[in-house]
Amino acid sequence: MATRMPKHGVNRRTLLKAAAATGALQVAGPFIIAARGEEPVKIGLDNPLTGTYAAVGKNELIGCQLALEQINAKGGILGRQAELLVEDSTSGDAGTAVQKARKLIERDKVNFLLGNVNSALALAMADVSSEKGVLHIVPGGHTDAVTGATCHWNVFRVCNTTQMEANAVTPTLIKNAGKKWYFITPDYAFGHTLQAGLEKAGGKAGYTKVGGDLTPLGTTDFSSYLIKAQAANPDVIIFLTQGDDMINALKQAVQFGLDKRFHLAGGQQELEALEGLPPEARIGTWVFEWYWNQPNVPHVKDFVDAIKKKTGRVPTARTWFGFASTWSCALAANEAKSLDAVKMAKALSGLKLPPEVSLMPDQAFYRVGQNQLIPNLFVGQAQAKGSAPDDLFKVTEVVKGTDAAGTLEETGCKMKWPV
Repeated sequence: MATRMPKHGVNRRTLLKAAAATGALQVAGPFIIAARGEEPVKIGLDNPLTGTYAAVGKNELIGCQLALEQINAKGGILGRQAELLVEDSTSGDAGTAVQKARKLIERDKVNFLLGNVNSALALAMADVSSEKGVLHIVPGGHTDAVTGATCHWNVFRVCNTTQMEANAVTPTLIKNAGKKWYFITPDYAFGHTLQAGLEKAGGKAGYTKVGGDLTPLGTTDFSSYLIKAQAANPDVIIFLTQGDDMINALKQAVQFGLDKRFHLAGGQQELEALEGLPPEARIGTWVFEWYWNQPNVPHVKDFVDAIKKKTGRVPTARTWFGFASTWSCALAANEAKSLDAVKMAKALSGLKLPPEVSLMPDQAFYRVGQNQLIPNLFVGQAQAKGSAPDDLFKVTEVVKGTDAAGTLEETGCKMKWPV
């Protein structure tokens, strides 16, 4: 099992079979049986199932479901079966996400809280989980503050920080695309910190910012921003949008012919977005945080096959986020031999994920003093078609997380533990 690193709007709630309520998922959950009459261990997921981030939120749910099946098949958490309670946070309403988090903690009495895809919602939820003293895993909210300036002892994160993504992709962008950048950035926490991370990393490499725009979440017409980007004559147009916004922005950029004049790129790309794009718009230099096509890495094929059996499609990074987050709950409790949040957080701090959960060349681990998972990052090029219909990204470099993460001091995290 795990080893330790050295110390250096829609009210949708279900148990694990929540997939039926989301319609498009059609994923069967595992059987939930209370062991020896004991209460099951409860994991609460507060994540988008509707709106801009519905697709990535649903894929994180699928990963959670597979992990729970495996956990229960191996004896559960502390010998008790586990169950998943799911709430739709919506994609952008912090008030709804907070309300759902409080419901899961106060009424449903969950032992663990998972979420959120949206960085602003993840930060709001972290304040609630910290107040209530519940172990909280953030699967896919990237803004640095989650494990940086506003870090909490009880909050851990699986996905990368935006600065890690920026550090990983900047050398390739500078070398292959050029130093003059124009930013198209979503106007909320994730976009702000990802742009700041790229500006910081780019500044060290001699880049020049020739302009940029902040775009509202849920933008459908990017024409005015693309016209301004074209007029600035950059080497690279940096797209930091996500979800449906990424699909709309890249599709329109190609319709305008900007791909013929400029390099289109960004700090983070997702398989969900590439699947939603026409083949001619699957272009550019990006970071993937996990990729399914790793032919020589142990256990990856088993994971891919298990997800394909459920959904008919390969897993995405979001699927892995949900999978690793749910397994982290079980690993924390079983390592601590307790469901006490402080004891579990201490056990998870420094924990190295086992290969069958890490699913990458170098086993990911939670960094002591920050609670941030340090995984590999996959830099490369989007592609219209690869070795299979789902192979839409060509990895050109696997960047070690330890190289991209920077120092603990740079994160701004000042971890304070309960007395």
